[in-house]
Amino acid sequence: MATSHHSPAAPDAPSPAGLRRSVAAGAVGVFVHWFDWAAYAYLADTVATVFFPAENSTTGLLAVFGVFAVSFGIRPLGAAVFGPLGDRIGRKRTLSLVIFLMSGATLAIGLLPGYASIGIAAPVLLVALRLVQGFAAGGEFGSAASFLAETAPRRRRGFGVSWLEVGSLLGFLAGSFAFLLLSVGLDAAQLTEWGWRIPFLVSAPLGIIGFIIRNKIEDTPEYRALEAADTVPRSPARELLRTHRRELLQAAGLMTAMHVPFYVVLTYLVTYETDHLGHSAGSAGLLSTAISLLGLVLVPLFGGLSDRVGRKPVFIGATGGLLVVATPAFLLMRTGIVGTWIAGLLLGACLAAILGTYAVWSAEIFPTRTRQSGLSIGYNVTAALFAGTVPYVLTVLISATGSTLVPGPYMMIFAVGGLVAALTLRETAGTALLRAEDLSPAADPDAEPARI
Repeated sequence: MATSHHSPAAPDAPSPAGLRRSVAAGAVGVFVHWFDWAAYAYLADTVATVFFPAENSTTGLLAVFGVFAVSFGIRPLGAAVFGPLGDRIGRKRTLSLVIFLMSGATLAIGLLPGYASIGIAAPVLLVALRLVQGFAAGGEFGSAASFLAETAPRRRRGFGVSWLEVGSLLGFLAGSFAFLLLSVGLDAAQLTEWGWRIPFLVSAPLGIIGFIIRNKIEDTPEYRALEAADTVPRSPARELLRTHRRELLQAAGLMTAMHVPFYVVLTYLVTYETDHLGHSAGSAGLLSTAISLLGLVLVPLFGGLSDRVGRKPVFIGATGGLLVVATPAFLLMRTGIVGTWIAGLLLGACLAAILGTYAVWSAEIFPTRTRQSGLSIGYNVTAALFAGTVPYVLTVLISATGSTLVPGPYMMIFAVGGLVAALTLRETAGTALLRAEDLSPAADPDAEPARI
């Protein structure tokens, strides 16, 4: 295993109880975010009925998905604010701030009157609140991934950071399960009148719990070391773009290799099965749930495996596997429901290996001074460009080519990008996150000399 930059002073390892608190603090925000995301997506028809004029249901649904896209588009702005902010004021403070904003906006949506009550103000306020959610979500991944990487024991960092994605899968599953309960327990009129509000209102106490957990934790040992040396950067974003552009591009390669398979396998595949394979919505939803459950088991296992054998072998194996099976998987789906399940679970296993390694490897690429900026900007710019556009792009490509195999080659393109990034990166498993450059005043020309 290749060596890397060494820490001038190794931060103290957290106690087991402290580590559990840290994992909870890091994962709770992504759980809340993905719970809200899934609830909004599944309840799109109902939200369209409540917040947009009833004359044209298609227009209302398109408007709801437009609001969905806008909340994705604003995430890079949130990343540009919260990423550098976390490098300047600490991981703990941005973790608390983003979950406060996210859960507050979600609660407000749950209490928002519909179009029938306040007219055009209803969709306007809905857009405004979704913008707040998207803005805050732009700071969630970078804050949480930096925090988990910097608090996990060095030799178990991959396992610790992988719980970030466990939180996202649990939130996704919880949101879909909440929709299932509402669909079974309420009729259409009840769902439209008040039932749709329940998932949004439930997010509020989850957010409060998350805020309390995050507010009680200490900041990371690495960030506290910057404070002690008086080398906290004044302009982390400028420093990132000036001296770590290569690392930013490498992290973007790892992240796009995650984003596209994630949205193809866990979201678009449901539509693909019903529209192109003729499967029922229930069958498609069941497979999506099974893939998510498989991920809950495999993601931390792959994260732990990367601690033992390295990030590089696991990630290259995952993207290489995706490169091999992506198109054959969609051919296999044509053979029937059994083939669809085998193909879906194979794709899910490749995705789980990527999810278990990409975040920790991305965190280890950057020095502590610019880690949160690099993670936030890289993750959210690639998400805005490639993740939220998956359903639209694949629908257009299938229509233009007439081939339902398009999702396979499309994923292969981004698997190649991930492979290229991985091959240009050094192995970082087990290396120190705090580097000599982090504690050097010369690293930031705008910084004042360290006090002695």
